[in-house]
Amino acid sequence: MTTNAELACVYSALILADDDIAVTGEKIQTILKAANVDVEPYWPGLFAKALEGVNVKELITRIGSGVGAAPAGGAAAAPAAAEAAVAPAKEEKKKEEEPEESDDDMGLGLFD
Repeated sequence: MTTNAELACVYSALILADDDIAVTGEKIQTILKAANVDVEPYWPGLFAKALEGVNVKELITRIGSGVGAAPAGGAAAAPAAAEAAVAPAKEEKKKEEEPEESDDDMGLGLFD
């Protein structure tokens, strides 16, 4: 569960990143003071350390590019993906159509 302190630090870091300002603990603390938000003194430094060397804007734009997201090609890759989804379904139908042999037909019934 997120706390108000965590959310305030996240929003402060996003404000700094949006203005192309380096995310540091001091700058996060400055924004928090301007917003009259009281947080434990370790929060700003913790968030600044976590975001050290991270391009926050790139991180935000890449969130949608995880597993299951649309490929960069967009519509061009969609037909190939549709074919790939249909192929396993066809194989499953073939397996279902084949009659299963019962143990009775082989003389291995339980109650012979």
